Amino acid sequence: MSKPFEPKIVAFVCTYCTYAGADLAGTSRLKYPPNIRMVRLPCTGRISPMFILKALQKGADGVLVSGCHPGDCHFTHGNYHARRRWTVFRALLNFTGIPLERIRFSWISAAEGVKFAELISSLTEDIRKLGPFEQYKAIIHETEAPVSL
Repeated sequence: MSKPFEPKIVAFVCTYCTYAGADLAGTSRLKYPPNIRMVRLPCTGRISPMFILKALQKGADGVLVSGCHPGDCHFTHGNYHARRRWTVFRALLNFTGIPLERIRFSWISAAEGVKFAELISSLTEDIRKLGPFEQYKAIIHETEAPVSL
């Protein structure tokens, strides 16, 4: 008997807001699926589209990018920069055929542990419905040469 599909989700999160919100969810003992693997960034303004593509290429079934609410960035304009990048990046995803449903962009403050737990639960359920992501292998073949991020 085969095991049910459990998605692998990579989350690129802001240290000051979303990561702190995740910490609050944990210390509050809120329940959410263990499918998430977090990568802390100083700011979501630092996220490169290559990080997202590389996560999918390396086996992630979904990706979350989450940071401070607009206007609350510790680096002043970082989250605005991330939002502009996301807008442009969506066009690239459409061009390559990668479904937008596999990538979620959100704002979570340090005080929103409940919102973090709800987001992870809904994202995990949505990715579970989509099934494993194997399309990336057909779009771009992984090479032996290292890719610089």
